Amino acid sequence: MLDFKYMESIVELSVFFPCYNEEKEIERTVKKAEKILNEVAGDWEITIVNDGSTDNTLKVAQRLAKGNKNIHVVNHKKNRGYGAAFKSGLYASKYHWIAFTDADGQFNFSEITNFLKKQRETNADLVIGYYRKRQVSKTKILTSRMWEALVYLLFGLKVTDIDCGFKLISKKVVDKVDDLKSERGAFINSEFLIKVKKKGFKIVEIPVTHYPRTTGSGTGRNLDVIVKSFDDLFNLWKELR
Repeated sequence: MLDFKYMESIVELSVFFPCYNEEKEIERTVKKAEKILNEVAGDWEITIVNDGSTDNTLKVAQRLAKGNKNIHVVNHKKNRGYGAAFKSGLYASKYHWIAFTDADGQFNFSEITNFLKKQRETNADLVIGYYRKRQVSKTKILTSRMWEALVYLLFGLKVTDIDCGFKLISKKVVDKVDDLKSERGAFINSEFLIKVKKKGFKIVEIPVTHYPRTTGSGTGRNLDVIVKSFDDLFNLWKELR
């Protein structure tokens, strides 16, 4: 019998962290997750996806992996975008349940126990987070709401925070949704959830804590990312209509 500290435990869990220039946060993020995983999971793995970072993210990730057989590194030699990092982490995960958060330290990974509890209560295929209070500018919140309204208008997908970077996913979902295309843009979460909904999987939501970013900066509002996001969105709309 496994002796778990938490009531909400799991036999096996894969976790991945998409990273771009997170040398100052990735070790702290991984160490916190490692501590929680030792308390809630029988077997676990962490995959650090380095998306062509220009700082020392890869070196830090490789050092962490060298010291722990449960930690793996997937390296993109060139920066391909958040969508590419998301897909690499998702498809590299081997266990029946898969979780991910952003690598920038803005989430409290101990809240994974809430996700596990919610999944057991609802028998959901995905448990996705939404921000209790998002620690970004009002402009970013407004543009996110506009994006979500457009996704709802085109695809009928209605969730509280499409792009919240904390989710728990059944591997059976990943095995069925194996045709994700978005890479450079920020469309990947929308594409994933749209295709999950189309396949008929059950999605439930749960509130999560969000902390202000203390180092680095996000790339989701870069012009090339925005343009590619809209391109991906309308291409999928044309494909599915």
